[in-house]
Amino acid sequence: MSYKITSDCNSCGACEPECPNTAISQGDDTYVINADACTECVGFHAAPQCAAVCPVDACVTDEAVKEDEAALIAKAKKLHPNKDFSGAVPSHFRK
Repeated sequence: MSYKITSDCNSCGACEPECPNTAISQGDDTYVINADACTECVGFHAAPQCAAVCPVDACVTDEAVKEDEAALIAKAKKLHPNKDFSGAVPSHFRK
């Protein structure tokens, strides 16, 4: 699943610099996440960083955009063709 930002967002901007894919940007009233660029931080961190830093818990999974770990790694490879994603990559799918 991709993440999304709910209307609870207070536009503090804490999430934007944490995204390894630059998927987060300022929208009209709140920050927004581009689902095509969101990898849930798979390949970079063991947990989605936007959700980890959001002070109002506005970064949540988007049930409408369901992706498994393999799909998210494939997306990360496409977004970052020069990064090595071989071996065990950081992922919240692995506890």
